[in-house]
Amino acid sequence: MTQAELVGSTAPSTATLRDALLVIDRSGTRVCLLVDDAGRLAGLLTDGDLRRAILRGTNLEDRALEHATTSPHTVQAGSPRALVLDLLAALHVSAVPEVDVEGTLVGLHTLSDVVGAKPLPNVAVIMAGGRGSRLGDLTNDTPKPLMTVAGRSIIEWIVLGLVGDGIRDIHVSVNYLADRIEEHLGDGSRLGCSLRYLREDSDRPLGTAGSLALLRAERPDLADPVLVMNGDLMLQFNAVDLLHTHARTGATLTVATRSYQHEVPFGVVETSDGRVTGIAEKPTLSFDINAAVYAVEPRALEWVPEGRASGMPDLVETCLAKDEVVAAWHLSSDWIDVGTPMDLARAKGQA
Repeated sequence: MTQAELVGSTAPSTATLRDALLVIDRSGTRVCLLVDDAGRLAGLLTDGDLRRAILRGTNLEDRALEHATTSPHTVQAGSPRALVLDLLAALHVSAVPEVDVEGTLVGLHTLSDVVGAKPLPNVAVIMAGGRGSRLGDLTNDTPKPLMTVAGRSIIEWIVLGLVGDGIRDIHVSVNYLADRIEEHLGDGSRLGCSLRYLREDSDRPLGTAGSLALLRAERPDLADPVLVMNGDLMLQFNAVDLLHTHARTGATLTVATRSYQHEVPFGVVETSDGRVTGIAEKPTLSFDINAAVYAVEPRALEWVPEGRASGMPDLVETCLAKDEVVAAWHLSSDWIDVGTPMDLARAKGQA
């Protein structure tokens, strides 16, 4: 929802029922958000609340706040789309306000916004075939993408995020404990998409890019960029913005990047010809790291070797060697690569 649409759904906490009725009629969201002078959410009035008040013979000049829910369910600013969807479904409501830590109204999520995004023609591929050996015994019986964070598996969070951005055609590359993943996700209908599986040979893992050769064989008609990502990521990202950047730059392959800072725990001495030219005490180094999310032109799939392991960095290097445009798209939201028990604990703690 845009800021203008949000403003159109609000009224002062002193508003009358008549004022609230005009807001609901004008905005089409079926709710009126009542805010105090500081912009804090004071109450939520639905069209149902209004109908019930009118049926009781209430005067339209009465204060709307007296008929509103003054402690409505809310979500914190920046909440993942899938979490919002879960709350809407659990409460059987069509809208939920978004507030900051001070209780200030910053947004309104509606069911149509969350699941009604315009469908995109792009196919997404989620790489979920890895063994997850760094997680030790945790993956003996459960593949890493099925690790649970905030009541959902990691891969479900990924799928729901893609669906929320309009991607409805998703392939999942599977190998280790593939049956568990396929049984858990099914055909994708309960998640609002079509899910198909790229099945690797269990004795021959194909890496983070090799299964794109399977996609190439199964979908030779692809005409739009393919979105590729690892199946063990807890992140929020805007697929539409990534694809727009990919198109605008004319790239063959676009890599999502994250800023990573590392503080050197020692003083760093700068020298030249045996002489000290400077010293920096515990400097912080900054790097752009690979966030394991990509947009790939279909023609680049031809460069993925068939039947053997290859990684997405290999495909990047191939594109560069062919003098193809490889673009970077900066990802600024939270991002966790769930590779170790510590990473999994951190993901659970932030959810």
